[in-house]
Amino acid sequence: MTMISFHVPCNPTINSYQSKNVSIINCSSNPNHIQIQQSTSKNSNRRSLLSKCIIISTTFFSFSGESFSLTPTNSSEAIAKFFEIPNSGGVKALDLRFGTGPTPIDGDQVAIHYYGRLAAKQGWRFDSTYDHKDSTGEPIPFIFILGSTNVISGIEAAIRTMKVGGIRRVIIPPSQGYQNTTQEPLPPNFFDRQRLFTTIFNPTRLANGEGSTLGTLIFDIELVKVKHL
Repeated sequence: MTMISFHVPCNPTINSYQSKNVSIINCSSNPNHIQIQQSTSKNSNRRSLLSKCIIISTTFFSFSGESFSLTPTNSSEAIAKFFEIPNSGGVKALDLRFGTGPTPIDGDQVAIHYYGRLAAKQGWRFDSTYDHKDSTGEPIPFIFILGSTNVISGIEAAIRTMKVGGIRRVIIPPSQGYQNTTQEPLPPNFFDRQRLFTTIFNPTRLANGEGSTLGTLIFDIELVKVKHL
């Protein structure tokens, strides 16, 4: 049995991400299939895209030991691969859901939901707009003007080739991530901000040549709305 842990988007009609522990088990009844089981979360009150137990053909997977990768057998499959966004400075993206709305341009006001993690510290989640709730309990999106210099360039590069309704996972290298402590998005919690920036700008580890890993970010981004100004 192989145990893995990763984050998946919940029901596309509901804005939520959750961490799931799943087991990959050989299916004795059919050697061409594997069984994926997930543990339930005590705090979960939303239905996940993954069911309690689903069967997926191993033709979509390749795995060895404790790791596996998703590989589509043809272009019609929903499973996709990471690709480098052109002219992004090395930002890599994986489309989890394709949008059907408009694509923003510089000067547009955009609203996004995001789930931000730090590649260092074992993928520590430093912020998520799904945790920022209004008085009715609905998550509050992050709103900004595309092309502004106060938002990290990796997020802007990702959004420029998305359509409203799309969800994209991006790996942002340090050069396209936080360059200072005033760039947005910023965790609202002081201790989360402090932990984020003391990790990214740690002088000792930077002097040891660890800068290429300290500032690498992983964002799941949902483009919620675009407004032409």
